[in-house]
Formats: sequence, C-alpha cells, structure tokens
Amino acid sequence: MNYTILAADDEVELLDALELFLHREKIRLVKAADGMEALVLFRKENPDLVLLDVMMPELDGFMVLRKIRETSHVPAIMMTARAEDYNKILGLELGADDYITKPYNPMEVVARVKAQLRRNYTYGEAPEKKETSIKRFDLVLDTESCTVQKNGNTIALTKTEYLMLHLFMKSPGRIFTKQQIFEYAWEDLFGSDESTVMVHISNLRAKIEEDPKKPVMLKTIKGLGYKFEKEK
Repeated sequence: MNYTILAADDEVELLDALELFLHREKIRLVKAADGMEALVLFRKENPDLVLLDVMMPELDGFMVLRKIRETSHVPAIMMTARAEDYNKILGLELGADDYITKPYNPMEVVARVKAQLRRNYTYGEAPEKKETSIKRFDLVLDTESCTVQKNGNTIALTKTEYLMLHLFMKSPGRIFTKQQIFEYAWEDLFGSDESTVMVHISNLRAKIEEDPKKPVMLKTIKGLGYKFEKEK
C-alpha cells in the first residue's frame, strides 16, 4: 500500500464499502467510529489524508479538524449529510481541502482522494514521512510544529505566510503563478484580485529576507510569478 488514509464516521458500513474501493487503488484505510478515536489514530498512524464525517459521537468532524490543524497540514476532506453553505464555509475556514455530501458514491470519494494525493504528493509513490524539516539558506521549516526559524530564531508567520513559504521551500527553483500560490495558501479558488498575493509576498519577504527590497531567496519572475531560489 502506498498511502494511508484515516476515515472517521460512525456509519461503519459506509467505511467498509469505501475500504474495498480504496484497496483497489492500493490505498490503506484506517477507520475510526468517533472523533476521539480519530484523534488517537491520527497521532498513531500519521495518515497521508483524512476523511472526516461532520456529525460524529464524542467530537464532531469540525472539532477533530481544528485539533489536527494545530499540528498538521495533512489534506482533509469533510463528509456530511448537510448541504448548507454554512457547514461548507465553516469546514473550509478550519482548513478542509474538499467537501463531500452524503449519501455519496464511493467512486466519487476515491476520485477526490486521488486528486488531493496528486496535489500534495507524487501520486503512486509513497510519500516520504521521515523528513519533518526543510532547510534552505538560513531558514528551517518544521512541518510537524508548523514553525519557521531563521538563524535559530523563530519567525512569527501567519497561517497564510507559512503555507506560502512551505510551497516555495519544498520546490526550490520552481516558478509558481499567483493563481497556484493563492489556491495553495488560501485553500480556495483563485479570483481576479492579484494584489492579495502580492501584499502577502511583500509581508513574507519582510520577515525572511535581509533586505526585502533586494530579495535573495524569494524572487519575482516578471510576467510569470515567483520562485524560491536554489542554493548555489
């Protein structure tokens, strides 16, 4: 099995059916019947993606996701029988990557799972979990504590700034468009306001660069976007 997914839902029969479809894709499913069990298994299994039912005993899916987001940016898909916009907005604001309304077709769930795995990993290859920190220049980004240090000193970053920096540091030399940056860091579809990305890039440079007006690490590629420079 290349990936491990944690699914939390008190409707066990739904998870049993989903497990069969995921197994065909060589994806291992770890099942939790309530929110508390989900958190215990999350810490134990370190899954590559989580599927969370909103309505569960002990802790609901929103509470579970909130706890997970305190330490991890693992892809998360919410499942709910409720289709109200409020629930979707709340889940997305808490850091959900996708939303599925129940009853669902297991094949649709598998397709959405694979889409998130492709977005976050190289699909078909086992993700490397041993590396919990990324080192570039004088910066160290810790993916477990979601913190960044510069020359040994912790830098205070917002969630958006952290996600932007993580995107850049894990792929040095790659050029990212404003749309790609927005959809990764804001976890939402890109609109037409490019100034939002530009302002956050400027704020990020002010925190990581020695001279933000002459950046060494986070470079602007005119007409294309931005990239994190490779070390020579």
